[in-house]
Formats: sequence, C-alpha cells, structure tokens
Amino acid sequence: MPPPSSTRRWEIDALRGLMLVLMTLTHLPTRLTTPLGQPFGFVSAAEGFVLLSAYMAGMVYGRIAWRQGVAAMRSAFWRRALKIYACQAATLLFLFTVIAFIGLRIEQPAATHLMSYYLEHPRAALAYGLLLVYSPPLLDILPLYILFMLASPWVMALAWRHGWAGVMGASVLLWALAQFGLSLWAFNAVSAVVPIPVPYAETGAFDTWGWQFLWMLGLWMGATRNDPEAPAFAFPRWAVQTAVGIALVCLVWRHAVGQAPFGAQAGLNLLFDKWALGPLRVLNLFALVVLLIHFGPAWARRLPRLRWVETLGAASLPVFCAHLVVVLLVLGLLGDAQDRPWALDLPLLVLCFGILYAVARISLWVDRPPGGGTGPESHPAPGNGREPGSAQRPALWRAGSAACCGSRNGPITVRHSA
Repeated sequence: MPPPSSTRRWEIDALRGLMLVLMTLTHLPTRLTTPLGQPFGFVSAAEGFVLLSAYMAGMVYGRIAWRQGVAAMRSAFWRRALKIYACQAATLLFLFTVIAFIGLRIEQPAATHLMSYYLEHPRAALAYGLLLVYSPPLLDILPLYILFMLASPWVMALAWRHGWAGVMGASVLLWALAQFGLSLWAFNAVSAVVPIPVPYAETGAFDTWGWQFLWMLGLWMGATRNDPEAPAFAFPRWAVQTAVGIALVCLVWRHAVGQAPFGAQAGLNLLFDKWALGPLRVLNLFALVVLLIHFGPAWARRLPRLRWVETLGAASLPVFCAHLVVVLLVLGLLGDAQDRPWALDLPLLVLCFGILYAVARISLWVDRPPGGGTGPESHPAPGNGREPGSAQRPALWRAGSAACCGSRNGPITVRHSA
C-alpha cells in the first residue's frame, strides 16, 4: 500500500477502489456476500488488491531509487512498513478489546470465534499478534504486506544489480514449493529451534510463500516502468484470445457451480485454492490481467468514471482498516447471518460505504501536503546537484532483466494492439 503519488493514476485508484468495494461486500455479512464473492471467476479481490499494491510500490519506490538512490528507497519502504504495522497493531487491539467485550457480553459466536485463541491464551495471543505470528481471521493480510514491504528494498536492489530473471525464477520456485506444504515445513523447522506456542492454524490463512509470488510479480511490473526509453510491449493475438477463453470458462464455471469449482472434491479444489494460490487460480488471474492490460485503456475511455470508487482507492490503507472495523462491529453486534431482510441489509450497506467514503475523504485531506504541493516520498527532489540515482544506472538493468522484460533497460511500456 504505497503512499499517494503526486501524479495520481486514476485508473489504478479506480481498480484499487473496486477491490476494496468487493472485499467489503465479501466480508460484510449480507445477502450480497455469496453472489458477489469472486464475481469474475475463481479469483477474489485480495489477489487484485495485492497485485495492484505491489505494482504501485514497485513504481513509486522504484522511482525514488532511480532519483535518490537505493538508500532513500529502503528508508521509504521501511517508513511505509512501520505505518502499516501501526494500523495492524491498532486493529488487533480493537479486536482484543472492543470486539471481545461485545462478543462476550452478548454471547455472539461470530465475534468470539474470530479470537478463540486469544480468549484461551490472551497473553501469548497479544505478544505473538504484535510479532505478526498470530493472525486472527480478517486480520491476516496486513502482516503479509508488512513482511513484503520489509523484503522489497532488498529484492529490488538485488534485481537491479543482477536482473529480474533470477528473482522471479526464485519466486516461482517458492510458490511451487508452497503448493506442497513449504509454509508448514518452515513453521515446524523454526518451532524446533525457537518454540512457538501459537498453532500453525492460527498464523493466518494466507500462505506467505505462495502469495510472495503475486507480490514479486507486481513489484517487477511496477519497478520496471520507470525508464522512458523502454520499448513498447503488446500481447500477441493468440495470448489475448487464450485469455478470453480462460476467463469466460472460469466466469461461467464459477457462477454455475458456486465458489467451490469441484464441489466436495477437496483434492481437486486445491488447484483453485485461494490461500496458497493454486495453479489454476493463478492461470485464471493471469487471464484477467492480460485482458485488463489489453482492453483496459479502451474501457477507461468509454466507461463513466466512478469518482467515489477512485477516492476509496486513493486512500486504500485507511479505507481497508476502516472496512475491518465496520465488519468486526457488524459481526459482534449482528452476527454472520446472510439472510437478513433487505430492509436491514440495504441501510447497513449504505451506512458502511458512507463511513468508508468519509474515512477516505478525511484521510486524503489530512495527508494533503501544505500548499497543495507534493510529498517528499511521492515526488522526491533531486539531490547533490546531479541526476538522482544516476550513479547506479549502469548496473540497474543487466542481462537477467532483459530476459524477463524484453529489454536491456528493463522497464515495460505497454502498447495496446487492436
């Protein structure tokens, strides 16, 4: 979740805002939860949100490195990671205090189930929650962001020196191993050296080793777009046609059979598994990405702009945290029933999105730099009287980058063919 950019990309804001809307509709228990869960196939809003956030992180912080050097980029990453950690800690404390009090007071299982480990082991849960080991349901995505943000400057520096091919190759290998239980093996190996009282099942649903691939992919796509001399890139016609076929099949399949593609056959459903990013799920996601990159500019010109959705996307971090607070309150007060009458669901949805929009507006107003200028992180100024980052430029994009990006200079500029 990178800081706001001085030159906003409204299309990216709109996409991130759409992902926030879909996540809210999925997490908020209403009659819309099931039909709008994974609406575009066997891909959820979380995948899109992580990929977009990584893309923006790579582009924004890559620009900082390009202009001011790797040290400045590393500091910017760490500052952002610290801010996200503060949000995670605040949300965690809100769950352990306000929601715990409500859930226990009115005996609401939808709330107490979220923190069953905390209610049994409060001290360990608090300590290991702040250490990002214990991750209750709904609060398990920000720890991923924090870890990825902390690792990103080292990854990007490595890629600039030796190319992205090695980085992406290692990422794909880790993702493949995650399909065979790498995360559980790593957890058990660490626990054998440093005993961890938190059960593996309480460390969060998202498989870190699987989802790092999505983050690295987005980081590469964003970081390699800071060179204006990069050649244009266009998907071949066969790739677009294949993507159309895959996307249509998955779209019809999802809405014909539901969110479990193979019904009760758990082994086959792992091919579309969300938490470890199963291979068929990745294929479905790639198809949607190809279509979005190829047809997106034409859609952006023709479709009306939803300014309120863009506003949500422009303030993605506070809006994401606010949506968690609202969802937790609803679960604590009303439970997780999805069959309430529309007379209750509609006002609930209006109130929820009204709160999220207000949070976005207030956040953007608070973060607005004095005088309406640009912030130092989003638009770094040159330093030392020279072109920022020029000392590193010769080593930034080597042959490994060319293998991934199709250019010795690395960055990709997209050309959309008819």
